[in-house]
Amino acid sequence: MSLELITQINSAILFLFCALSAYQYIYILVSVLFKPRRFENKNGQTNRYAVLVCARNEEAVIGQLIDSIKKQDYPAELLDIYVLADNCRDNTKAVAAAAGAIVYERQNHKQVGKGYALHHLLHILRAEKGNEYYNAYFVFDADNLLAGDYISQMDKVFSNGYRVVTSYRNSKNFCRNWVSAGYGVLFLREARHMNNARMILHSSSAISGTGFMVHRDIINEKDGWPYHTLTEDIEFTVERIISGEKIGYCHDAVFYDEQPISFFQSCRQRLRWAKGCLQVMMKYGARMVLGIFRKKSGFSCFDEIMTTLPSLILPLFAIVSLGSMIYSAFSYVEGGFLYFLIAFGGYLLGVYGINFFLGLITMITEWKKIVGPAYKKILYVFTYPIFMISNVPLAVLSLFVRVGWKEVKHTDARGIDQIES
Repeated sequence: MSLELITQINSAILFLFCALSAYQYIYILVSVLFKPRRFENKNGQTNRYAVLVCARNEEAVIGQLIDSIKKQDYPAELLDIYVLADNCRDNTKAVAAAAGAIVYERQNHKQVGKGYALHHLLHILRAEKGNEYYNAYFVFDADNLLAGDYISQMDKVFSNGYRVVTSYRNSKNFCRNWVSAGYGVLFLREARHMNNARMILHSSSAISGTGFMVHRDIINEKDGWPYHTLTEDIEFTVERIISGEKIGYCHDAVFYDEQPISFFQSCRQRLRWAKGCLQVMMKYGARMVLGIFRKKSGFSCFDEIMTTLPSLILPLFAIVSLGSMIYSAFSYVEGGFLYFLIAFGGYLLGVYGINFFLGLITMITEWKKIVGPAYKKILYVFTYPIFMISNVPLAVLSLFVRVGWKEVKHTDARGIDQIES
């Protein structure tokens, strides 16, 4: 195979992927030029909500989350807090109960993961309260903290007809180090420049792990939470979009979560995400492609494919590109090794440049909302591309290894008053 042919193949694949992804830069323009959509509450604050938290060994942070929920400006009598202490070995149950939550326990070492835990908790509540008692269910992780008007802001969007609503995700430990900052920029970009733009354009947003609400009718229709891949949030999003659902986004509902600071722990978590995306593509890929040609879900299906597909395309592209470069370097092709260095260096530089731009735009637009000193914010614009580049080998690895759910340790015990002070 000639160097010219290798270059042409690689360039064609890269150009096609970039062309299909170009609409995401339009998202950035939309989010910068237009104000977020805002709603007024149509029925007053009358909806009854259940707040669901599935926690595993979270005694250090669960109390602060519950405290931030109890400080909400939404009527307390319409807000019940439930914690499922899932396979816990610490005092999560006692701490959550002392903070004012209703606590259940679950011990199941075969069905491990948030999806199974959430399904279990929902079945308990529906058996005890009935299918119609709550209008909707909020889902949070134990390390989350809610701004004081979070529930009331989400209630506005929900009362305007959106059956699934997600929110603005910020980080309580953004500037702890370059790893936590990498996550922080990623989630801020997703909120401001992806979901916010989708909402403005009347497209469907996407759930990302935590900080969302679901109408009781969906829970009843699905008989709980039957989403058990390694990325149950993405699976839920894809299934809803395929069905024609438009997931709403509330820009004014702000919550904070704690990001990993260990690069090893981060790699383990992102490896699970990559594997989970592959599972979702294998399970729903054909239906997503067919959904593109349906009027109700067409663009949203395409958008979700282009959001999820990189977990499959990028590692394959990396393998093919790197393989062809190595072949050229160590075969009879004259100048092959130099070509390998130039091509591989150009590939890394290109990926770095794209992510630097995305990180810079996010940092500029969200500057005032990021907790931390200015010099660290500037520094982490330069380290964010490195964080994103590290996803590529993890995505490649996910093609070949078995991945399971592992808990992520949370230790930031600050309350909402300390974060927002």
